[in-house]
This record gives sequence, structure tokens and C-alpha cells, in this order.
Amino acid sequence: MIKEIVHDPMFLAMKSEPAAPDDVQTAADLLDTLTANRETCVGMAANMIGVLRRIIVFDNDGEYMTMYNPEIIRHDKPYETTEGCLSLIGEPRPVKRFGSIKVRWQNERFETRIKTFTGRSAQIIQHEIDHCCGVLI
Repeated sequence: MIKEIVHDPMFLAMKSEPAAPDDVQTAADLLDTLTANRETCVGMAANMIGVLRRIIVFDNDGEYMTMYNPEIIRHDKPYETTEGCLSLIGEPRPVKRFGSIKVRWQNERFETRIKTFTGRSAQIIQHEIDHCCGVLI
């Protein structure tokens, strides 16, 4: 189900709790909401639809991907860039990102996965994990 986007910076600054198997509907709603906003958005975290759980969905080189409880376990190649956010009104803001990240997460069956992401996907994942941690750009 497509959900309304949260714009309240106080709510968005709250840290998300770990996701559990009963959060699968939240992930489905998040993916529906991302798909509905695909013209202006490439990734979302559950807090953007009002749910404080560590779930992100994003465009991974043309295919949507869902991660439960993602965490960056290694990063390399720092760079400065600017980013916008569907939840935040205003112009893009400067941020520090890494060109290569190694991420540990759980899939929809809550099996642990580890993979290295680079480029655009890495940047999107970092932005969405920041959301899970209550970090606003």
C-alpha cells in the first residue's frame, strides 16, 4: 500500500529499531511507496513512511532491492557530494559519502547477506542507512 511521506524532522531524527520477520508488510508498503515516487526518488527507509524499523528499499542498478537491518561494515574511497531527500524540503545538501561500501543485511527470509556495493548504489544505501540512524542530510 502506498503510504504518505513523513516530513517531520523530529520524527526522522529518531533512531530506528531492528526489523523482525513481522515487519514484512512494512517493507512491502515501503516498496510500493518508492515505486509510486520513482520519478523523484531512488531509495527510501521505513521512517520515511512513519515506521521506525531498520528497513530500506532502493534502486540497485535498475532493480529494486530490500534490506532488513543493513549496516556498513567497511567503507573506502571517500568523496564529497550533494543530495536531496524526498522527506526534506529544500535544496540538495552537501554530504560525505564513500565510493565503495561493504554491507551486511538480512533478506526477506532474514538470512544474513554480505556484499560490496559501489557507485550510485553505494551512495543510495548510505543515504538510507543514515535515515535508519536518525541522521538527516
